[in-house]
Amino acid sequence: MSHSLCLLFDCDGTLVDSEPLLADVMADVLTRVGLPFAAPQYMAEFRGVRFANIVAELERRYGALDDATRDMAESEMRRNMQARMSRELQPISGIREALERLGAYPRCVASNGPEHKIRRALDSTGLRPYFEDRLYSGYTIESWKPEPGLFLHAARDMGFAPEHCVVIDDAEVGVAAGLAAGMRTIHINRFPERETTPSGAIALHHMRDLPDVVARLAQLETLPH
Repeated sequence: MSHSLCLLFDCDGTLVDSEPLLADVMADVLTRVGLPFAAPQYMAEFRGVRFANIVAELERRYGALDDATRDMAESEMRRNMQARMSRELQPISGIREALERLGAYPRCVASNGPEHKIRRALDSTGLRPYFEDRLYSGYTIESWKPEPGLFLHAARDMGFAPEHCVVIDDAEVGVAAGLAAGMRTIHINRFPERETTPSGAIALHHMRDLPDVVARLAQLETLPH
C-alpha cells in the first residue's frame, strides 16, 4: 500500500456518531438560557459549525446574552456532552473496518472541536489507537473550518504538501475547508436526500467504500504527470 497520501479525518459525524447527542445537549442548554433551539436545527443548519458561531447566529435572531450567561452555557454544554459521550457515543458504521484496511496510510484527525473533546470521543469509541496523538484542533491554532488553516496546519505538521493530502469530512464546512486548502476532498454524505456534495469533492455514502476510493487516488499519485 502506498504511503504517498496523508489522510486527514474530521471527527464528529465522520469517525464518531456524536452529532445526535450534541444536538440534544445544545437544544436543552441553549433553550434554557433564552436562545430557542431544537435538536433538528443542528442537523439542518449547523452541522460541523463552531459552537461560538452557532450562539452568535442565535443571538442575532433572538437577542444577545450577557457574557456570564454565554460562558455558563458553553461550560454546561461541554460538561453535559462529555458525560453523554462517555456513556453513549458510538463509532460511525464501518469506520473501524475502513481504518483497518487503510492501515498503511499516514493519518490524523483535524476537528473544529477542542482537543480534549476529540480525545474523549476517540477514547470512548476505541478509535484512539488508529490516530494516537496525531490530533489537530481548531482551538489550538485558532482557525476553524470552513477556513482552510486547520487542514493546512495539520498537513505541514504531518510533513505533506496539500496536493498529497486527502480530507475525509461529513460536514459542508469541512468539505469547503478541504477544497479551499487545495486537497482532494471526500464528502461522507450520509444524508443524500437533503445534502448535495459540492463540486470538486468526491461523494461517498458509506465508510465501507472509503478504502477503495483512497486506493484509486493513490494510484493516480503513481501516474506520470
